[in-house]
Amino acid sequence: MILDPVETLKQLVAIPSVNPMGRETDDPTFGEARLTDHLEALFSQIGLPTFRQPVAPGRDNLIAWLEGDVPPSQVGPVLLLDAHQDTVPVEGMTVDPFGAEQRAGRIYGRGACDTKGGMAAVLAAVSRLARQKPHPRPTIVVSFTVNEEYGFTGARRLTQLWNGTGSQVFSCKPHAAVVMEPTGLDVVVASKGMIRWNCTTRGRASHSSCPEAGENAVYRMARAVTAIEHYASELAASDPHPLCGTPTASVGTIHGGISVNIVPDRCTIEIDHRVPPEECPEALRQRLIDDLAGATGADVLLEHDWPTLIAPPLSDRTNGVLADRLFRAADEFSGECRPRGVSYAANAAFYSAAGVPSVIFGPGFIEQAHTADEWVAEDQIHKATEILYRFCVNEWSGLHDAP
Repeated sequence: MILDPVETLKQLVAIPSVNPMGRETDDPTFGEARLTDHLEALFSQIGLPTFRQPVAPGRDNLIAWLEGDVPPSQVGPVLLLDAHQDTVPVEGMTVDPFGAEQRAGRIYGRGACDTKGGMAAVLAAVSRLARQKPHPRPTIVVSFTVNEEYGFTGARRLTQLWNGTGSQVFSCKPHAAVVMEPTGLDVVVASKGMIRWNCTTRGRASHSSCPEAGENAVYRMARAVTAIEHYASELAASDPHPLCGTPTASVGTIHGGISVNIVPDRCTIEIDHRVPPEECPEALRQRLIDDLAGATGADVLLEHDWPTLIAPPLSDRTNGVLADRLFRAADEFSGECRPRGVSYAANAAFYSAAGVPSVIFGPGFIEQAHTADEWVAEDQIHKATEILYRFCVNEWSGLHDAP
């Protein structure tokens, strides 16, 4: 059975897989479970074996594989094709988030661009490989991971299989990985890493009619926020990475006080720090902490929690041969491909950090991801499918032996 990528995409968009983003809820649109069930059924129709890897209650990575000419047990090459199952929430959307409307050459709905379009292309390409069994071809491992949008726990859990636990396919590391994200069919070879953490200031509560009797934690935090704004402007003026630009720092949330008539004794912000390749997220976090200590004064005690999320950067120093081969397959077909870097984080960085050369590739453009009318163009889905197929058939031979 060979799947049609556009029809497959419409099925995927129609199945909600909204990431709860840390919230506990009984809303049936949240979580990936129903999508995982559907994907498992599709692989059964294609004739590929699967297994589930639990990541959190009701949230499983789904792994399938198509054995190549030389199986992994005989040290044959293994290619990982990865896409995440979850989407961001749907509040504020101006189209039916699960309607999968097909109009003017586009498919609309939550996840159509990020990244069910890439998932559909993988499914269509692999179904064709399974039916036609061209030679030569590597063993193809497909991983549809959970919780990419809020912590990358699916990708991190997947790498634990590479010590041989759970499947003979993972008795060794994959030789390369292509991670699906909306890149406009460019090959992304580098991405920024990130580190996030909470920072708190404390004061002393008092009645708001006599604020001089208290110490306002919000005022203290305001000095820290101003210092972070200044720090961020200095980063913007630093020497940029040639593909990913300069580091960035921003304050995303601020919470303080419990009532307008009480001087707040606590205020907390959440900091997001993005770092280009060849820089260490933990080192830049410490640089910002030291900078704040000097900028806010001795009377402002800042409490920095342990990071809530660390994602390594993806370096183009580790994936050159893989990128060249995928670039050749893409450019030969579409004439639109170019190597580039991005500022967002993706599963690829975790696979690369685990020793697997990895790139990011897929249909759609990041500008359409997470939007109120999220969409992806049908021609991008068809092109991505053909590129993946051609890469597996024409460009893989000898790749796992390359230095």
